[in-house]
Amino acid sequence: MAELIAVGFDGPGEADRVLTELQRLQKGYSVDLEDAVVAIRPPEGKVQLKQCLNLVRVGAASGGLSGALWGSLVGLLFSNPLAGFAVGGLLGAGTGALSGSLVDYGIDDDFIRSLSETLPPNGSALFVLVRKAQPEKVLAELKGTKGRILRTSLSPEQEDRLRAALSGTAAPQRSAAAQ
Repeated sequence: MAELIAVGFDGPGEADRVLTELQRLQKGYSVDLEDAVVAIRPPEGKVQLKQCLNLVRVGAASGGLSGALWGSLVGLLFSNPLAGFAVGGLLGAGTGALSGSLVDYGIDDDFIRSLSETLPPNGSALFVLVRKAQPEKVLAELKGTKGRILRTSLSPEQEDRLRAALSGTAAPQRSAAAQ
């Protein structure tokens, strides 16, 4: 099950910096991100969202590939596989891009916008949906990033460890009675 983590930052570039670090950790298999969104609130104006996964591009690429394959097969029936490849690829890319623009995948955009409205001017937030992670490695890399937790679906103990890593302090130990 994926865990949602939303962290707010005081600087407009901090969320991007932390996302870059998480993407580096993903290449090293320390974390597996399902979705990530950066929200930036300029001094004046509305919140800007930067999606990590471009669904239009993904839809166009996968649609173009499947369209080219099916177009080639249909083209073989009419003794012109190259024309079928070209026409099928174009039609597949167009329908894939259209379907990608209509799909909402990962973190709900309305949730992101409503929580982003609480950001201070010149602030940013990072929303991540994490499939799997090696907590010790990830928390060690995020130590002292000066973020504040806005919302999570983590357990209270995991949330305390994340809060401690973001602030750069030692994680508080929960007593057996508190658990």
